[in-house]
Amino acid sequence: MIYKLLLFLHMAGFVSWLAGLLYLPRLFVYHVGASEESAAMLEVMELRLLKIITTPAMVATWLAGLGLASHAGVWMQGWFLAKLLCLVVLSAFHAFLARCRKDFIEGANRFSARFFRVANEVPTLLLVAILFLAIFKPF
Repeated sequence: MIYKLLLFLHMAGFVSWLAGLLYLPRLFVYHVGASEESAAMLEVMELRLLKIITTPAMVATWLAGLGLASHAGVWMQGWFLAKLLCLVVLSAFHAFLARCRKDFIEGANRFSARFFRVANEVPTLLLVAILFLAIFKPF
């Protein structure tokens, strides 16, 4: 029963985390060219998305995933280590987006809308890699 609960929390957290990481760069695309009034509204949306959904979902994903790994004893398997690396990169991307949000608030954004459109693909690529590793366990 514990395994199923951890699996549920891990999967629900991962879906929610990815949703936030896919939506946040899209908000930044709009923020780049926004008027002052629209920018203020976007800042509130970005903050709520990051603080209420995306970051708690990341924490839930990590905690439940580590619990699953402990329960299943997969720590030294190659596929798990590769998945863990992908999750570290995804977490770094999360931190990068949080920093971008702060830069917008401080009026110090240095990236274009095009950059954020391209950055929006990073979570998708990592999602595909993580799912492939978790399902097929190729090594």
